[in-house]
This record gives sequence, structure tokens and C-alpha cells, in this order.
Amino acid sequence: MITRRVFLRNHALTIIGTSVVPAFLRRAAFGATEGGVRGRRLVVIFQRGAADGLNIVVPHGEAAYYAMRPSIHIPRNAVLDLDGFFGLHPALSPLYPMWKDKHLAIVHAAGSPDPTRSHFDAQDFMESGTPGLKATEDGWLNRTIHSLPASNSAFRAVAMGATLPRILSGPQRALAISNLNDFGVGGRSPQATPLENSFEAMYAGSVDAILQGSARETFDAVKILKAANPEQYSPAPAANYPRGRFGESLKQLAQLIKANVGVEVAFADIGGWDHHVNEGGTEGQIANVLREFSQSLAALWIDLGNLAEDTVVITMSEFGRTAKENGNRGTDHGHANAMFVLGGPVRGGKVYGRWPGLDASQLYEGRDLALTTDFRTVVGEAVYRQLGNKDLMRVFPGFDGRPEKFLGLIA
Repeated sequence: MITRRVFLRNHALTIIGTSVVPAFLRRAAFGATEGGVRGRRLVVIFQRGAADGLNIVVPHGEAAYYAMRPSIHIPRNAVLDLDGFFGLHPALSPLYPMWKDKHLAIVHAAGSPDPTRSHFDAQDFMESGTPGLKATEDGWLNRTIHSLPASNSAFRAVAMGATLPRILSGPQRALAISNLNDFGVGGRSPQATPLENSFEAMYAGSVDAILQGSARETFDAVKILKAANPEQYSPAPAANYPRGRFGESLKQLAQLIKANVGVEVAFADIGGWDHHVNEGGTEGQIANVLREFSQSLAALWIDLGNLAEDTVVITMSEFGRTAKENGNRGTDHGHANAMFVLGGPVRGGKVYGRWPGLDASQLYEGRDLALTTDFRTVVGEAVYRQLGNKDLMRVFPGFDGRPEKFLGLIA
């Protein structure tokens, strides 16, 4: 099978007609290289509020979709067609070139099998990785790094935000960083964050030589990061992050990854998806948040350059929305949803999963898109193939995550 890299080299980059194609593909075609530590990493993005998967990845080939959504549907002539049946919301146009270049895959009718319609419970179950079980104390992304080779980097697991999310909670060290400009070392000044002080105190008071060595490497990495002057960071050309918390989070994540401080797993989230009233179609509330979402992801993809070749990004939301619009031109809490998987190792250009249909007899509880792919199958494949963690029974206890059940998303 001819590889994408060989194809590009032999065809002199004739297929590249968009600025969204990352620099690593252009360099690979000519055999050029760029400095930087290479290592596979996984980024998880949570769409908090229950995103409307049916208006994000539109089943425009199914008449029932239009019958159930007379005022908020996405017209066939507006969708960005994927395969003749599914299409992207037009506000996702920044991601469309990634689909064409087979670096974006979609899994439809996916999500948590738990039937709850509570935002809090559903998010907790998807972050703990144990749907329906409230007693789980740690998050699946924290358990993921437990079985990986040891790392001395304090930046091995990072969340872009003020507090550590459920998904990264647990015994393995993880950082929550809301702003790189405020993250520093060098004593307990009033400007130092409580997180910095606690880490420095823990390391300084240790009598374990190995831990002290790890501490030195950790804070050397922070000093390297500060020396890069986060306030003066300039993203790669054409990496246009939108204003707002999510765009800023992904910009700072790109900066961390490019600073070679040892990021292996990372997390960021974006709210604003709970559209009970006036959801909108091609314009309106959902279109606005989708623009921010897609522009930020596309900017991250471009900004990472050759490091995108070793990066996988997975998006998820706690559940989807009702198949039929409500009386307020919105949608209510549903069940199955759509997940995006993008990155260099991704076998993209395909909608994965079994489509259950939108006929009244096919809907879950007579109102929602039925679930056919457990989200743990998707993220489990990334944990196994992208990060090399084969101990999926520990990461997702009680779930049958055997490799033969994978969808084939990641090379």
C-alpha cells in the first residue's frame, strides 16, 4: 500500500491546496526535518453541555432528519458533504480540508451507554470511564498514564483550565494550567500559584534522591518554558486561534507541546452546547459555538507543524440531543452523539460506526438517536494504539476493550 508520505513526495505536493495542511506533510514530502522531541500524545476535548450531534454531523441522506427538524435543520445545499449521506455543519469548514486529506475521522451514534439525562452524572461517567458507576475515584486519563513508562516531567498530563478535571484526577501526577504566563517557579512569592508552591514544597522537602532529581528536571522544564517567553509566543503562520477561552487554551497547549516539556496526555473543554431554546441551524447559537470549536482545532493542527504527525485529538460530549426539535426551536437532552478523531496517525476520511436510523421505530426510547458505539471503544483504541497502553482492563474496568473490537481509527 502506498503511504501518504510517499504519495506526497512522488506527486510534488500537487494535492495540497489549502493552508490547513500542516507543515509536517510538506516537510515529509521533501525529506526535510525539524527539531523537536518526537513522542506520541493524546489530546481529549470535552464539549460540555450535550452537543447536538445531528446538526454537527448531519445525516442529510435521511428524510426523517428533515421531517423532525422543520426549523433548525441544516439544508442539503448547505452541508459540507462527506460521503453522500453524512455532511458537516457549514460552520465546521475549517476542519473540512482535514477530512479530505484523511486526517479527520468521525464516529456517529457514539457515546456513553448509561441512560442518564443529567449533565453532571453523564459527564462524570464519561470522565471516570465507568458509566453507571459513581464509586470510581479516579479518571480514565489518569489511569491511562499509570501503565505507561515512567516520566520525570511534571507536564506529562496537563489540563488547560483553573482546576483539575475529573478525567485527570487520581494518584498519577497531573497539572491544571489556566495561563502559562502565570505559571512559574522560584520561591513562594505572592505571584506564585498555590499549585507551584505545593509542588516546590513537596520536592524541596523530599529526602529521596530520585525524587529530588525528578524535581530538578521538572523545574528545569518550567524554566525552559518561561525562557520561551509565553507572552511573546507567536503561533505558526495561518494558525489563527479565535478569541475566547477555548482558542486560548489550545494555543497554550500547542506552546507546551512545542516547548518539548514532555506532554503525553492533555485535556481541554468548551461549553455552550445546551441549546433548549433557539438552537439555530446554519446560523445562530450552534453555528457560533461550532465556529469557535472548529477554528480552534484547525489552528492547533496547523500550529503543531510536524508534531501533529504524532498527535491524536478526540472530541466527546456527555450525550446528544433529541432527534425531534422541541416547541422552542431547540432540542432537549438525548442519547447518542458524534465524536471526532483527528491527527497524523488517524485513518480519516470516513464515518465509522453503525448508523441506527431515525425512523420512529429506530429511536432510543422513541425520541433519541440510538447508541451503537460505546465511547470507550473509541478512546480505548487511542490509549492502546496511540499511547501503547495495553492494559485496557485497568483503564476501563469492566469493559470489553479487546483490540479485535476496535474500529480501525488509528494506524
